[in-house]
Order: sequence, then C-alpha cells, then structure tokens
Amino acid sequence: MDIPGRSSSGLPEEVVTCLDNARFLHLATSHNDVPHVSLMKYTYLPSTPFSSSPTIIMTTPPSSRKTLNLEANPKVSLLVHDWVSHRPPTLSSSPDQARSPERSSLANLLMGFNSASISRISVSLNGTAQFLEPGSEEEEWCKARHRESNAFGENVQSDPFGISGDAGAGSYIEGQEVRVVVVKIRDGRISDWQESVKDFSVEGASSAAPLVNGV
Repeated sequence: MDIPGRSSSGLPEEVVTCLDNARFLHLATSHNDVPHVSLMKYTYLPSTPFSSSPTIIMTTPPSSRKTLNLEANPKVSLLVHDWVSHRPPTLSSSPDQARSPERSSLANLLMGFNSASISRISVSLNGTAQFLEPGSEEEEWCKARHRESNAFGENVQSDPFGISGDAGAGSYIEGQEVRVVVVKIRDGRISDWQESVKDFSVEGASSAAPLVNGV
C-alpha cells in the first residue's frame, strides 16, 4: 500500500537537507517478528551510476545481527533527524532531594538559540536493502563514496558518543571485512516538533511494504 501524500521522482527538499546534515541514522531490521535497531553512519546520494533512485549506502560486519536480519528480510525502516535533544531541569517531588543547579540566563539563551536553529524535523523512511556483490564495480564505487563522505578533519572526533562495535555507529573501517548495503528509498514521513506530519513517496518505487510506523 502506498503512503498517501505527495509523490515525485526524488525526495522532498527538507528530507534531502536533513540527510545531508545529519551524521547518523537508526536502521530498523526484523526477522521472525523480532525487531532490531542499529545506529549507523551512512551516505545519501540522490542517484548513482547504477540506479536512478534515491539511495542510502551503509556498511555492516558480515556476522552482525542486522546483516543476518537483512539476508532474511530486506525490508527496512530508517529514522534520521536534525534535532539536538536535551532535557530541561526537572523539579524533584521530594523536598529532601537536592535539585540540579539552574542554568544561567546566558546559558539558557544560547541553548534556546541552538535548539531553535537545529531542532526541526525527523524523517522516517521505508525501503528495500540490497547487499552488493563483493568486488563488483558497484560495490567498489559505493564503498569509495561512503568512505569519502565520512572522512572528517583530524580535529573532529570520529566516535563522539564513545561507542564502538556493531551496537554503535556501524561504519566503513579501512582493512576490515564488511558488507556494503544499499537501501533504495520507497516512501516516508516527515514529522516536526509540533507533531505535524507529511507523507511522501518516490515515483516508480515498489509499494509492497506497510506504512511508516504502521500508521
């Protein structure tokens, strides 16, 4: 079933901006009705020499759980957002419990500016994943683009969350045996901080999968 909403051969401008600006996405896979979510580095391309469809490139270790899930069920969902998430100070219900020190007016002002300029939308995407043939021209091309798009300056910390391994931000590692997986985007949903949503679909994409979040 198609997601009702606007349809075009490419992704909406705000989705492209979000994909261009974000550094990680959440990849949801499933097998035998058991879901699994992975935090992934990715590369977004509006098209490639091998496909005219909007494409997400990722890499994964051959023995990881998400790899096994994708081999059994290639239908995936992706979540990407440009929000900066922070919790405001909370008031304790217990008078004996010490409260966190309040931020200064300047700190609150700066945080407000930062949130207003960055916190905009989240995007849920549906698509079909495909492992590329090892050693093929397409695999080498996609791997090179993925490496280039995740090559940051030396002053940028490569692992800002202090996490590693398959449970962390799965990414291409030079010299490590990995599988290159591409996701052809079929449709999706845009949500903003006011809980308004807009659905979209990509013309010519398969429509055999369910709606985003089952809605």
